[in-house]
Amino acid sequence: MAYRSVFKPGLFQGQAIVVTGGGSGIGRCTAHELAGLGAHVVITGRKPDKLAAVKAEIEAAGGSCESHAFDIREEPQVKEAIAAIIAGNGRIHGLFNNAGGQFPSPAAAMSAKGFDVVVRNNLTGGFIVSREVFIQSMEKHGGSIVNMAADFRNGFPTMAHTGAARAGMVNLTMTLAHEWAYAGVRVNAVSPGWIASSGMDTYQGEFKEQIPKLKGYCPLGRLGTESEVSAAVCFLLSDAAGYITGTEIRIDGGTPLGNRSMPLRPVERIHEFNGFHLAVKPKVLGG
Repeated sequence: MAYRSVFKPGLFQGQAIVVTGGGSGIGRCTAHELAGLGAHVVITGRKPDKLAAVKAEIEAAGGSCESHAFDIREEPQVKEAIAAIIAGNGRIHGLFNNAGGQFPSPAAAMSAKGFDVVVRNNLTGGFIVSREVFIQSMEKHGGSIVNMAADFRNGFPTMAHTGAARAGMVNLTMTLAHEWAYAGVRVNAVSPGWIASSGMDTYQGEFKEQIPKLKGYCPLGRLGTESEVSAAVCFLLSDAAGYITGTEIRIDGGTPLGNRSMPLRPVERIHEFNGFHLAVKPKVLGG
């Protein structure tokens, strides 16, 4: 069984596309879709075993994939890895800056170190990777970059660090789109809301208990799928988005709209898109 994409076969044929954080969750899903559309996918992450497993999945489905283990927060590692990727592929056509991570905590209980670690994960690392991809490849050849942000509207209680970092990523996206347009480089962002992904199973305590209740705050009455994020990423990476740069696509079911004084009506017709043949429902949601 292969990925059931809404896009035409061969859309990314002959292109080398890098997906950071490709060993799990949305990154894994997107890597599968890109490979299914003909791209040679380069997945990166900190854990070689997770990358090897996804690489094997993609190749079993008939796709082309390579993996590089490094930490996006460490500048020398990024420079070396991007150079190796370009040496093997000639250039980088697309980049999905997906890698990141966070932990729940009230702001008052958050250490400066904890705040800095998450900002480095979700903002600084993405900047370093983007800069190196631009300097080493895209400045000469052009390309497309998609950054991972998040639904940070109306603040991000218990996630002050990632809310600040994701908002920064959206601003960085606009800045890079302007600065790098001359080279034929487009830079956009996606901002997922509550997505039923494997990352949900990493949370514990009170935050974990709230996860099954989240759909009750969404106007569409459900959580999003990894495939619905991947589809937006693939569109922004494609030539069809050739006149789109410096923008952000929100994938949040309309959750930031309205306010809690306006009760939501029951949703009568729920339709979700799930083209990922290896998708697994998070355990916290009954999977």
